[in-house]
Amino acid sequence: MSNSENITAFEGDPLRESDSEKEFAELRLASMGILGDTVADFEGGAIQVFGGIVGELVRARIYRYKRRRKEMISGMVSEVIDPSPHRVESPCSYFGFCSGCQWQHISYGHQLTLKRDMVRNAFDDYPSLSEVFISNTHAAPTSFNYRNHARFTVRFGGQLGFSNRITRRFVRIDECMLMDPKINEFLSHLQDEASETTNLSIRVGTNTGDYLIQPKLSNPNLNFDTGQKWYIENMLDREFRVASPSFFQVNTKQAEFMINLVGDKLNLNGSEILVDAYAGVGVFASLLSKQVGKVIAIEESQAAVRDALFGLNDLENIYYIEGKTEEVLKELEERVDVIILDPPRTGCHPSAIDSVIDSKANKIAYVSCDPPSLARDLNMLVHGGYTIESVSPIDMFPQTYHTECVATLSLN
Repeated sequence: MSNSENITAFEGDPLRESDSEKEFAELRLASMGILGDTVADFEGGAIQVFGGIVGELVRARIYRYKRRRKEMISGMVSEVIDPSPHRVESPCSYFGFCSGCQWQHISYGHQLTLKRDMVRNAFDDYPSLSEVFISNTHAAPTSFNYRNHARFTVRFGGQLGFSNRITRRFVRIDECMLMDPKINEFLSHLQDEASETTNLSIRVGTNTGDYLIQPKLSNPNLNFDTGQKWYIENMLDREFRVASPSFFQVNTKQAEFMINLVGDKLNLNGSEILVDAYAGVGVFASLLSKQVGKVIAIEESQAAVRDALFGLNDLENIYYIEGKTEEVLKELEERVDVIILDPPRTGCHPSAIDSVIDSKANKIAYVSCDPPSLARDLNMLVHGGYTIESVSPIDMFPQTYHTECVATLSLN
């Protein structure tokens, strides 16, 4: 226990009981688990442990609780006995208390390795994907202050913060190191001044400085507007309107890199008919429109379609269709050359994959933020006659376990 005196995952304890009231266990962390935690053997089974690194020997605080009438058990590292060489000191005083970041205690280079490993592990569940080459994870241009969107819980007379996913304890946050500096600036003014709501969202344009704060607040102490319906962001020299319910990538700079990567991987020749499925506000559709002959964008969110149409007036080769991807794709009568799939975390509906296969598009780019659903859908596409050309993990979410990934495929 020679290293335990000066190496800890986080100081203090969220529940603040006396040590005699807490339950601890000494655990050897054996593998990575879901939600960015590590896994250890405990009481004849497995336990998820927050704040550890595979291979470490730790003393962990044990939490027993019920979720949806189910008995649950989790651990949080309170002391590191045998540290990993990849361990670093977290720069954030809230780390461990709020649980929004899972990996601040891990060196950034090792975070990138772990994200590639997560994609590899998901692929290894399918024999069709087990031999697929996965590139190294593309690092983010900055590992802090990158998020353009924050969702705060509001408690105790207007305090803004987050709730720990294990303890469910509310943690007041006066500055979040993941957020764009402009979000933290607004946070400093909104703290203790938002008692009229229970949740508050702040979205900012990293490249424009524009912003959106929802809901509208009537507090006379605030000297800035709230309740905006949308804000404007600029991406690769093109403006986008983003309404409160519309999806937009939270890391603007890394999203610009990803869009260029998709264009490079598809190697477009200027004549193709491209389908942008799950198109959102039209980022891929508009930024790749000059590289193809025609773009058919499919999006089921009415708000996102309105946002997209607002900024596409100067592009005559984009056609927006409001509807579910799985329904619209199978009704298309045109011969499609290229399809971009950018579905929500759950992946594509099975009938959408069937429609992609039936389209016999020559090229596919699949953008995913969830390796298991990506692997599931790629397995279906491979069995449907496609070959995987490249798989590129992209770190869109530094200090967390979340992993973005771009896979490109070609028709056999």
